[in-house]
Amino acid sequence: MISKTKIVMLCASLGLGVLKVNAQENLITVASKTNKERGVEINYEKNVPGTYTLILKFNTLNNSSGAKEKSYTLKSSSGSLVTLSPINKEQNIEYSFNYSYIKGKLNPKYNSNFSYILPYKNGTKTQIAEVGFIGEAYFGGTTAEDWKVYRFYTKQADSIAAVRKGIVVEVRDLYEPEASAGLTYSDKINELTIEHADGTLATYRGFKKGSFVVRQGQTVFPGTTLGLNTKETGSDLFGVNLLITYLKSVDFEGMKNRSIQSSKSFYGFVAPHFYTVGNADTVLTAQQEYVVADTPEIRTQEFTKKELKQLIR
Repeated sequence: MISKTKIVMLCASLGLGVLKVNAQENLITVASKTNKERGVEINYEKNVPGTYTLILKFNTLNNSSGAKEKSYTLKSSSGSLVTLSPINKEQNIEYSFNYSYIKGKLNPKYNSNFSYILPYKNGTKTQIAEVGFIGEAYFGGTTAEDWKVYRFYTKQADSIAAVRKGIVVEVRDLYEPEASAGLTYSDKINELTIEHADGTLATYRGFKKGSFVVRQGQTVFPGTTLGLNTKETGSDLFGVNLLITYLKSVDFEGMKNRSIQSSKSFYGFVAPHFYTVGNADTVLTAQQEYVVADTPEIRTQEFTKKELKQLIR
C-alpha cells in the first residue's frame, strides 16, 4: 500500500509556511516491485526539473530491516531509493509506505556573501523597498526571524533579469493584474523560481501575464531576460519582488493541522549581497535608488569551462 503527499508553497507573501496537499499533480511518483530474491525495490520518477527532497516512511515493515523513515535528495529524473532484503528468504516482505516531497535540497551549503546582480538590465535605475510579511498584517501570523524580501521598482514597465545563473524550475503564468478600487493585497501573482548551483532558490514575483521569455528547465545566466514586470496593486509604479530561500526543514508531521497563525516556514531566507554602480558588495537599504551594473567576472563567476569557451567564440 502506498500513499503520497505533495508539499508545495502556497505563496511567498504568506511566508512560505502555508501549505496545501495536492495529490493530483504527479510531480514525483514512487513505485515498488518484488525481485527474484523476494527483495523489494523502491524507485522514483521525477517529472519536473530541479532538486526535491523526498521523505519515505514505512507504516508496515515485516521480514526486513532498515530505517522506518529516511530523506532522499532527488536530482535525476529517475532512480532507486532503497532495496529491501528479506530476513527469511523463504517468505515475502510485508510492507506499506507513504512519501512526501518538497522543492529544494535540505540544508544546502551556500555562500551568504555571494554577489548577485540587480534584477534589471544594465544601467537601469531601481528604487528598493523591503516587503513585509503579509501573513502578519492580514492573518495574524508571525514573521520569520530571517525574513528578507525586496521589491525593485521602476517608473515604467521594464524587463526583469536573472540575478544569478540557475535552472528555471517553476513558472506560474496565470493571472491578469487586479485593478479593484481600494485593493491593497492580492495573492494572484505570476512568478518564476530559479534553482542555483548551491541549492538556494530565487523566486521572482510580479510578472505581466504572457510576458515570460524563458521556459521550465532552461538554464539562465546573470542578466538573462525573464519577462516583464507589472504594476503593484494600488500603485502607479512597476516592480518585482525577489526572495532568495533555501529548504531548512521537512517536519511535515509538525505542520499538520497548524493554522496560518501558528504555521512556520519550511524555508529559510538569505539576505543577498548585490553588485551595483559604485559598490561591488552592497547590502540594500530600503527607499534608496540603485543603478544596475555588472562586470564580465560577475556574469561568468559560475560558468562552466564549456560555457566560457562558447562566450569567447
